[in-house]
Amino acid sequence: MSVMSEWKEFDRNQRSALVASFLGWTLDAFDFFLMVFMLGAIAKEFGTDVKVVAVAITLTLAARPAGALVFGMLADRFGRRPVLMIDILLFSILEFASAFAPSIVALLVLRTAFGFAMGGEWGLGASLTMETIPPKARGIASGILQTGYPFGYLLASVVYGLLFDRIGWRGMFMVGVLPALLVLFIRRNVQESPAWNRMRERPTQSLMSVLKKRWPLFIYVVVLMTAFNLFSHGTQDLYPAFLQIQHKFTTHTVSIVSIIGNVGAITGGLAFGALSQRIGRRKAIVFGALIALPIIPLWAFSATPVLLGLGAFLMQVAVQGAWGVVPVHLNELSPDEVRGTFPGFAYQLGNLLASGNAALQAGFAASHGGNYAYALAVVAACAAVVIAVLTYFGPEKHGVMFGTTGEVR
Repeated sequence: MSVMSEWKEFDRNQRSALVASFLGWTLDAFDFFLMVFMLGAIAKEFGTDVKVVAVAITLTLAARPAGALVFGMLADRFGRRPVLMIDILLFSILEFASAFAPSIVALLVLRTAFGFAMGGEWGLGASLTMETIPPKARGIASGILQTGYPFGYLLASVVYGLLFDRIGWRGMFMVGVLPALLVLFIRRNVQESPAWNRMRERPTQSLMSVLKKRWPLFIYVVVLMTAFNLFSHGTQDLYPAFLQIQHKFTTHTVSIVSIIGNVGAITGGLAFGALSQRIGRRKAIVFGALIALPIIPLWAFSATPVLLGLGAFLMQVAVQGAWGVVPVHLNELSPDEVRGTFPGFAYQLGNLLASGNAALQAGFAASHGGNYAYALAVVAACAAVVIAVLTYFGPEKHGVMFGTTGEVR
């Protein structure tokens, strides 16, 4: 089953939904990762250190569950499409406003508000896509959707390399307003989720009433997503700082290594998403998590740009390979009545529990003589093992039909 063959079988609405959700997650990640590249420059302007500025990443991640809950509940009530447009417009405006922060405190407030808006996008886009496309294509669509995240990081890497030395960190935030244009595409081309339209005929159930019945599943997914977020953010957020500070690489070199890593991430997401359609969601995730372990020494402890670039590529194949299965896995596990809320809220609660990672890694590195490599390696290894164990013993609903009681295999 190839990506192109499945794409040709999609109708116009299915293609538009997938494209819109992919671009939404891409541009959301683009806006988020612009901040990652600018920690040092922001710290210098405001007369503080990277550890203090890294709190902005923590606050952004910590605010995302509230956004996922609010926007998810609105989407379950009013539909995925209109709420997704509002959410994208809001986080674009807040990204632009960050360019005018007069102090570090003001910037932290704006990044917290940005995190709230950012928190809604993933759950809305994933539910809209998974409820629109055919069940047999969910694995491939999941991989495509999730690669929007590393693709956004890739775009941020390119923009950083091309523009940062010319426009500075404030100009970079101004570039981050571009996602607002996606609202026009969604308004013109994307229809509401067919599954949501079918479920409108059912009696309404609140999130709390559903969670009372499914609380063990919800807790499991939150814990799993905590490990997943430590896996991704622990291998990405401070990697540019690691290259800048510990290896003294230039802006150009940091950009190139980051681009190479994100090409690997895109490759992994597409490959493992498709693989999950054949071997199942759990097996694909476990495979991706475990192959990261032997890659860690090359990725964290190499000395040259070439070897670090190779390590970054292979590590992100593994990390985002496992992540490529997450959108479909969480949407298939989710109860029909709250699919707009359940996957995104659980995912973002995992983000909240893992939100201290950047500051923790920066502090850990500082306490070990600036050894970022050690901090990166410890988090990556622990997260990979936990993901593999939790997924292996966890549930799976590969091929469940949305809005009905039937299943396909």
